[in-house]
Amino acid sequence: HGTGSRPDTRQENVMLIVTGGAGFIGSNIVAALEDRGETDIVVVDRLRDGIKWKNIAKRNLRDIIHPDELPVFLEQHSGDVDAIFHMGAISATTETDADKIVANNLKLTTWLWEWCSRHSARLIYASSAATYGDGKQGFDDSFNEGDMAKLAPLNAYGWSKHATDRRFRRILDQNGFRPKQWAGLKFFNVYGPNEYHKGGMRSVVSQMFDKLSAGETATLFKSHHPDYEDGGQLRDFVWVGDVVNIIMWLYDHPDVSDLFNVGTGKARSFKDLALSVFDAMGKEPDIKYVPTPESIRDKYQYFTEANMAKLRQAGYDAEMTSLEEGVRCYVQDYLATDDPFR
Repeated sequence: HGTGSRPDTRQENVMLIVTGGAGFIGSNIVAALEDRGETDIVVVDRLRDGIKWKNIAKRNLRDIIHPDELPVFLEQHSGDVDAIFHMGAISATTETDADKIVANNLKLTTWLWEWCSRHSARLIYASSAATYGDGKQGFDDSFNEGDMAKLAPLNAYGWSKHATDRRFRRILDQNGFRPKQWAGLKFFNVYGPNEYHKGGMRSVVSQMFDKLSAGETATLFKSHHPDYEDGGQLRDFVWVGDVVNIIMWLYDHPDVSDLFNVGTGKARSFKDLALSVFDAMGKEPDIKYVPTPESIRDKYQYFTEANMAKLRQAGYDAEMTSLEEGVRCYVQDYLATDDPFR
């Protein structure tokens, strides 16, 4: 690129960067971008020695960058980047090294915000429904500091996402740098293809499919709460295809910037989820209820449900996939096939 005659429209900025691009949601974003005809897609991730590479094996990528190389790469391409989809994070709610979590989740996200601000790029980043803690304050995606100050995340992961959201609120309130578009996304219980590398952190759909395929009995947690029956604990389960559709809609609407919930807006029970798996596999329901482990029992959430009003008011009007349809698609089009990767 010549530097002397760069137009203000910056239309030549075509490079799209997806951090965590070989991860679950990230690799689905990469697939969606490729489906739209984008050719300059860069994945930033640690592939290590597992199966994560298979999440991007079908993609035709411009480059794959190790996270440690990202600052240098961005400086080399500072005029080329249109948007960064920042999904990279330490996402295990069981991770206890808070220093590691702060470095990866808070510091890196803030640095990317500043970089995008300086280089007129857009930033769509992953927050989390874990910011809501036990849910007693509700699930409203208010980006008001007073409302956010009331939230009390239950683990270091949720806190790191919450601290990031609050930092950006502070920057905006002080009229500091901001990317030309920014959106923070509070993901609820996402399920779908390309989560297989996550082991015990995979969705219940994926884990239950494996159990039933091996001839084992499906298990769900007993309820230790008088208001909920066994398996009646409620979550906002959201199909990854809907998550990606929302992200693509934001990318197509550069005038929309805010903090948004990403769920269905309708809580469903784990029992509903299990019955959907049995149905999709053509099996008779057989569920065994086991005690919730004591180590998590006192922090266990019995209800999560995204308030989706803000995203709807911003103009997103696509219908969300029902639990039954999402599970059927996941099981029959991915899990039960020879190649479960998207």
